[in-house]
Amino acid sequence: MGTTQLESVPEPKYWHLKTVLSEALDSEFTVGEILPNERELAARFGVARATLRQALEQLELEGRLQRRRGVGTTVAPPRMGVAVGTGEQAWPGGGDDAWQAVDSAVAAPPAAVAAALETAREETVHIVRRSRVSQGQPVAAELLYVPHTSVPDLSAIDAPSQAARARAVLRELQRLELDRQDRAVELGSARADDARELDRLPGAPVLVVTTRFFAGGRTAALSVATYRADTCRLTFGAAGGVEIHHGPERRAS
Repeated sequence: MGTTQLESVPEPKYWHLKTVLSEALDSEFTVGEILPNERELAARFGVARATLRQALEQLELEGRLQRRRGVGTTVAPPRMGVAVGTGEQAWPGGGDDAWQAVDSAVAAPPAAVAAALETAREETVHIVRRSRVSQGQPVAAELLYVPHTSVPDLSAIDAPSQAARARAVLRELQRLELDRQDRAVELGSARADDARELDRLPGAPVLVVTTRFFAGGRTAALSVATYRADTCRLTFGAAGGVEIHHGPERRAS
């Protein structure tokens, strides 16, 4: 096979520097250690500071570094694996202690969600917001959309606070018999709300997991969970489960 134009393009200098820096992080630095300032690093590797910044930004996106205002750039700690799901199909909130209910509101969903739920565009639904934290670090945020028809008895429940209301919606959802659930994963960019909850900048890469829950031959609920792409690698096992793997390893899955 002949050499294509793309294959003949040399590797960008910052990308090569990123590889060199990554090796240095593994051999010379410890977790939590603060890196030398940009001037020292640029001088050590013989590159312009603009090139160095590009390499550092890439390593931050990959979860190797953490930049904190007033502290500097530190070596990111390895994260423990966190189970996202199992081969068993279950409603959200059904014994899943990894997610914490934050609040619940009643509002019209986005057009794409309304179409998936087969509700009128202006029809309101319950919107439950949940968060997931691993080792003190936010790793995921979820919006769960539930039509009123899926939880018809919710109005009789006395749940004044938003978190309690969210838990009430989840409890009522458990009353339905789950037929099946479908899941899709795609790469996206963090919106302002997601970025704030995940402690990232708007536009940062995220993994979006959309799950449709079916009951009675219709979509009874739809979950949109947003995971930090710099710390999470989603893998699908033989049982259909999904796990988050943290750390530098990059095994094929």
